[in-house]
Amino acid sequence: MDLFNEPIHPYRPATEIFLDLNVSRVADTLKLTQRGRERGAQNRPPADAQTFDDVEHQILERIDSHKQDAHSLYLDHSHTYDQRLAALNFEQRFATIQQAAPEAVGDFRAEAALGRDELFGLRRQVWDSERERDHFRARHKIARPARLSTTGKTVFKIGVLAVMFVIEVAMNGGFLSKSNAGGLLGGAIQATSFAALNIVASFLFGLVPIRLINRRQIFLKLLGFLSLLAYLAFAVALNLTLSHLRDMPPTVSGDIGHEVLVRLSQRPLGLEDVNSWVFFSIGFIFSLIAMADGLLFTDPYFGYAALERRCIDARDQYTDGKAALIENLREIRDTASQAMNDAAHDLSVRRGEYDAILQNRARLSQRFTEHQNQIERSARALLSIYREANQSARTQPPPKYFAQPYNLDRIIYASNEPSQAIREALAKSIEETQKLLSGQIQAVHDVFNKAVDSYREIDDLIPETMSGTSSGKGA
Repeated sequence: MDLFNEPIHPYRPATEIFLDLNVSRVADTLKLTQRGRERGAQNRPPADAQTFDDVEHQILERIDSHKQDAHSLYLDHSHTYDQRLAALNFEQRFATIQQAAPEAVGDFRAEAALGRDELFGLRRQVWDSERERDHFRARHKIARPARLSTTGKTVFKIGVLAVMFVIEVAMNGGFLSKSNAGGLLGGAIQATSFAALNIVASFLFGLVPIRLINRRQIFLKLLGFLSLLAYLAFAVALNLTLSHLRDMPPTVSGDIGHEVLVRLSQRPLGLEDVNSWVFFSIGFIFSLIAMADGLLFTDPYFGYAALERRCIDARDQYTDGKAALIENLREIRDTASQAMNDAAHDLSVRRGEYDAILQNRARLSQRFTEHQNQIERSARALLSIYREANQSARTQPPPKYFAQPYNLDRIIYASNEPSQAIREALAKSIEETQKLLSGQIQAVHDVFNKAVDSYREIDDLIPETMSGTSSGKGA
């Protein structure tokens, strides 16, 4: 059981970096008691011996081997601490921060200047659009704002046209099928064609040419009036054509279209069925509604709504661009501030790690020194075990050096710890760099505020009241 419980190494179990020798284990391994008695019985070493014997040399070799192992372990740990100190690289970190922080502020100023130039162009477009609109209002003596169709109104008006188109197709198909040789299908085809022409053409008449009647120029007003007469003639002619087409019996041979034209030219109002007049009235009313829908689809004064829409689009583009530029600057500011705060925090962390490394390295040196003292005590204990066993078996006096304590040749390193002045200089450099970062963070915030103020100054350089004043003077 003792054999099973023996450790595989001659050290005492511990959690320290340097492990102490197990004196009893080494003594048992070297058989110091047995060999001491054997050599003592032979009075070896002789009484006049001046140097250690073979057994004592073996003990010292074991001690020296343990000391060299501890020394290698000390060098490995010390090298690791030196590498960690070198990895902190404060000088390079200081140089990077001192160069990058002002560059970040300069880049932020450049970004703000580019945004100001872009925003100035957008604000100029707004002013040009508003000036064009106000000159238009002054020239045409318009004092009211433009009536623009919203999305809901546009959908409603288009829906009205679609409903009328469907109703007219269904109604025309039922009427025309009576006079069409193709029956219901032929009547539906004719109804779709005539309904599309009646609704779409009437809508376009009201949307473009008839709206010219609201213009101030005599020529355009006359053109709009003539367009209204042309529309009325078109609507009456188209719906009379449909009514005469319905009156045509399906037994009529030859070209039905030619026959309808003949009847229109000879007696246009000669409809033979009252339903044909109803058919004409409904179609003409639908045409009037489509024309009115086109006339009121946008502002009745031709060209005014387009100018107002351009002003609104330019204003929206300017507002959105301004918000996007400010948001972009805010993101850059926050990113730069976060980076500088992280750099300042990193310096504090590095400073703490630097102090911890120095403390641990000093503690390592102290432990190595203490461990060499323990090695010396272990050597004296091993020599004492051997010499006591040797003296107990001797018949002659022991050598005089048996009474002299053993002194270990210690490994001593000159302290390479940084001086207090160096540590104070490092702390001062860290403090100055952190102050630089704090100043640059404040500089970034100042540049951001100035950039936002400069964006607002663009409204003062090209104010909205400028266009309003010109408009009032023109009116």
